[in-house]
Amino acid sequence: MIEHGKRVALEYTVFLSDGTQIDSNIGEEPLKFVLGSHQVFPALEEALLGLKVGDAKQIVLSPEQAYGHVVADAYREVELTLVPESFRFAGAVLGIQDPSGGVYPVRVQEIKDDKAILDFNHPLAGKSLRFEVKVVDVL
Repeated sequence: MIEHGKRVALEYTVFLSDGTQIDSNIGEEPLKFVLGSHQVFPALEEALLGLKVGDAKQIVLSPEQAYGHVVADAYREVELTLVPESFRFAGAVLGIQDPSGGVYPVRVQEIKDDKAILDFNHPLAGKSLRFEVKVVDVL
């Protein structure tokens, strides 16, 4: 049975609230993590408590429980010359490197004359997510 500190292996598929599938590991390696280690959303961990191998469950996470709401302050206007030419269109996604070497997705919201409006919100901010999970193993 799944409880805090147990290693869990899951098959999952993730959908947006409109039914659009955005991720799945069906047919691949299961997602493995230790429950309570905050490797997945805390609300998802809580919803898994008590499940056993073979159990399946649908879990809906609100934006607050997933990637948060869209933050207005996460939009920045920058000089268009800072955006590579091939990404100078609304909807383009750039990979920006942070100081620790990680790459973070940034979406081009709008192009205005010699400026670009960049959206630094997570691409799934403001969205509810529906997880369909199946417990493959509990160790």
